[in-house]
Amino acid sequence: MIATAMATAGKRGLAKNLDTPHPLVESLPSLFQEDSFRQRFLTAFDESLAPTSATLDNLSWYFDPWLAPEDFLEWLASWFGMALDESWSADRRRALVANAFDFYRMRGTASGLKAQLETLTGGRVELHETGGVITSTTAGSQLPGSPNFAVLVRVAVDDPASINLKRLDQLVAEAKPAHVTHKVELVKRSEVKDAVEVTSG
Repeated sequence: MIATAMATAGKRGLAKNLDTPHPLVESLPSLFQEDSFRQRFLTAFDESLAPTSATLDNLSWYFDPWLAPEDFLEWLASWFGMALDESWSADRRRALVANAFDFYRMRGTASGLKAQLETLTGGRVELHETGGVITSTTAGSQLPGSPNFAVLVRVAVDDPASINLKRLDQLVAEAKPAHVTHKVELVKRSEVKDAVEVTSG
């Protein structure tokens, strides 16, 4: 099987004229280090190994979402089962990966959904749900909230046209509890309404 060259457009590729921090000739006995032929011969291997050495020397930076190369960031996101949208800015994608552990720890909660959507959209997120919690010393007292399970997600951003509503709806569907119906409302910050009605539709 013949290996074909991989496309490197927009990705990391070979770095020309990259100096190696660990020349192979230095590992030879001193007797052979003075031989000019061996020096030239090992230089070819130094050029091939230089990118590997540079990567290994900086390996810890590759696992930091704020410093990793963008194509490596996609691989880090795959560790959490996340797919990064190419339309998101680099800073937004880095923030999503950096906070992924916290998002999964709070998965299925109102605070977790709100934090994830605010990171993804850069807007202000309001959640209005039909559930409720109450304490009572009287047996048989009325249950709080509504018998239907629904949540209204209102996202206020400066430019609603810049947000993919279908993608946002899919993200809410993946992050909320499965038995809860939802509705996503994308509004401009200056047009936020105070009246909110939550239904199961």
